[in-house]
Amino acid sequence: MTSKETLLLIIDVQGRLAQGVFQPAVLETNIIKLVRACRILEVPILVTEQYPKGLGHTIDSLRELLPDSVPVEKLSFSCCGNAEFMRQLRSFNHNDILVAGIETHVCVYQTAVDLVEFGYNVHLVTDAVSSRTEENKLLGIRCIEKAGASLTSTEMAVFELLRVAEGERFKAISKIIKE
Repeated sequence: MTSKETLLLIIDVQGRLAQGVFQPAVLETNIIKLVRACRILEVPILVTEQYPKGLGHTIDSLRELLPDSVPVEKLSFSCCGNAEFMRQLRSFNHNDILVAGIETHVCVYQTAVDLVEFGYNVHLVTDAVSSRTEENKLLGIRCIEKAGASLTSTEMAVFELLRVAEGERFKAISKIIKE
């Protein structure tokens, strides 16, 4: 992965849903780290919301970090089932997709499988996804990997995008990771 070829996809980290998942604080912390690092590295970020009328909007801590981002609203579990999502995804012309969000065994799984089938290199950030139960989270991760995605972690992905341990970007990202 390189910062010039990668996009961060944050799937459905919304109010009620985000509070009801396995280890919600870990999920939120790691997605915030990803967003902050991607902004430093100029990696574009795409956000989705599943039926926000019923599930609420993206959690405040993420919305504050992404003030100019307008989430793609969807009803299909797979983000790829939404024409506007596909239009925006293709407009970035990036082939590596870092995937984070919820729920691992439903929307994240179906999206990752579709992205792999469309020829994208999918990198599932395993400590930045969750489901209501740990069992469903782990099952989703296994099935996503079996479908052809690579597994990574927040720290692993960020340092892979960074590439070198020098300069202001390294200092800023090291501070983010240590928090």
